[in-house]
Amino acid sequence: MTTSLIQKQQKTAFDALKKDSGLTNRMQTPRIEKVVVSVGVGKMAKEKGRMELVADRLGKITGQKPVPRGAKKSIATYKTRLGDTVGYQVTLRGVRAEDFLNRLIHIALPRTKDFKGVPLGALDEMGNYTLGIKEHTVFAETSDEELKDVFGMAVTIVTTAKDKKIAESYLRHLGLPFKKA
Repeated sequence: MTTSLIQKQQKTAFDALKKDSGLTNRMQTPRIEKVVVSVGVGKMAKEKGRMELVADRLGKITGQKPVPRGAKKSIATYKTRLGDTVGYQVTLRGVRAEDFLNRLIHIALPRTKDFKGVPLGALDEMGNYTLGIKEHTVFAETSDEELKDVFGMAVTIVTTAKDKKIAESYLRHLGLPFKKA
């Protein structure tokens, strides 16, 4: 079994973060708890076959079957009823989360057009990072001939970090390319 770059970085995280963050014990080192990938279907919900297409591609990208998410309430303006599928979500944990992050950081993000780094403002006070990806085609699992049905997705990286400063240091150590200030 090969170890991913994320696993190698996790092993050296305590030594890298202890002087800046004041960590005194290895068990205080932040870890990736889970990665949540979600897609809203929006206007695609009205067209036949598009919902299955989104679910299929999200499954290929993440390696796990997506769960349909229903509407929480009816909104007549948008012609949505309670329980109608409005999106898909995948929660990745453990090795699958590490593999997905590895592909995101080292393959998908560098393939985005005019990439200069991810914004630091998307890091919340509890140490979680949410990243919006405009086109799913940056992932190598999707073939280039499927360019007519492009959709975006949100990737939330949930860490065990206690605050924003430690989470930023930890994500930088893992290799997440933040924009230069």
